[in-house]
Amino acid sequence: MTGTLVLVLSLSLLIGLSLGLLGGGGSILTVPILVYVAGFGAKEAIASSLFVVGVTSAVSVIGHARNGRVRWKTGLIFGAAGMAGAFAGGLLGSRIPSMVLMIAFALMMIATSIAMLRGRRNVDPDKAYSDLPLLRILADGALVGLVTGLVGAGGGFLVVPALALLGGMPMALAVGTSLVVIAMKSFAGLAGYLTTVQIDWSMTLAVTAMAIIGSLIGARLVGRIPEAALRKAFGWFVLAMGGFVLVQEILGM
Repeated sequence: MTGTLVLVLSLSLLIGLSLGLLGGGGSILTVPILVYVAGFGAKEAIASSLFVVGVTSAVSVIGHARNGRVRWKTGLIFGAAGMAGAFAGGLLGSRIPSMVLMIAFALMMIATSIAMLRGRRNVDPDKAYSDLPLLRILADGALVGLVTGLVGAGGGFLVVPALALLGGMPMALAVGTSLVVIAMKSFAGLAGYLTTVQIDWSMTLAVTAMAIIGSLIGARLVGRIPEAALRKAFGWFVLAMGGFVLVQEILGM
């Protein structure tokens, strides 16, 4: 058990590093770590991942906000819509068979990895950011929240591109603002799951602590590591992990 705990906590650093550097990817790592290393059930792992990523994102926001990389108005509006969708997703996910959830999670990992490998749209950093498309923000926020609440994944790597496209938000602002959105909808999704699912708080809190440390390290590394190269390397890793999860669940049918 001690060896397993050390491995889980060591891998948890990667959760925070991903959030700190890329503004997403936390749940993509958390759920497989909790299921295949810590031995959690699928629903318990998804619920726990929402707590881990929610707290870690909230802490990560502080550093980005200090450096002026958070658009609070957009983040709060997007996050509020995301909370409604995430709570509904959490309620629904807690009542869906675990195998179905894990297969959906694996497909989300594969879709996320493809999006990462394709890259992001370049946005002119000098482009003025104004006239928020409110209805588009609400619609996108609710949809992303629903997906996140349902399978506990797809947060940052759906939110960041959406924010970058809404009115031409520069990527640095999109990453910082996405953490506000991720925190808000993660807690809403968790609330939905906790209506029927109980989690191991001791392990969850330990994983959260390590993820926070990783996020602080990641925040310090922003700008020092080429984002495009890092994203592609992580994309291939997520693709491999998604394939692994999919095969495990299909073989277990």
